[in-house]
Amino acid sequence: MNARLKALRSARGGQARRSGRSAEMVAALLLMAKGWRILGFRLKTPHGEIDLLAKRGRVLAVVEVKSRTSLDAALASVQPSQQARLRRAGEALAARRPGLAGLSVRLDMVALAPRRWPRHIPDAWAGDGGVPPGRNQGVVRRA
Repeated sequence: MNARLKALRSARGGQARRSGRSAEMVAALLLMAKGWRILGFRLKTPHGEIDLLAKRGRVLAVVEVKSRTSLDAALASVQPSQQARLRRAGEALAARRPGLAGLSVRLDMVALAPRRWPRHIPDAWAGDGGVPPGRNQGVVRRA
């Protein structure tokens, strides 16, 4: 690979990382406005990386943040295998930290798209075979 192509790939990778971090900050602000306490960003575990870890009441949310060209594309971008890894990562993290023991672990998503409000989807893949609730609906409201 020539030096020019390497430089181009490196620049794109840096832009993607900056964009991802920016999306995570927007997601964290949205969750804090909804009363969530952010416990960590980009947490590495043996099972995978957790974008955001948040707590509210007795719920520990493993939050996947996706920024795509549309909200539907963001919602569809997390495959069942990734969902399983995220769930294992959250449960392992909760088991290792005494302050998180006994909390209910769930998978949430914050989906972002240009010129759209970010959308928080609580319990995004609960028992539906990987299809996020609220697809093709306007606003998802869940307890």
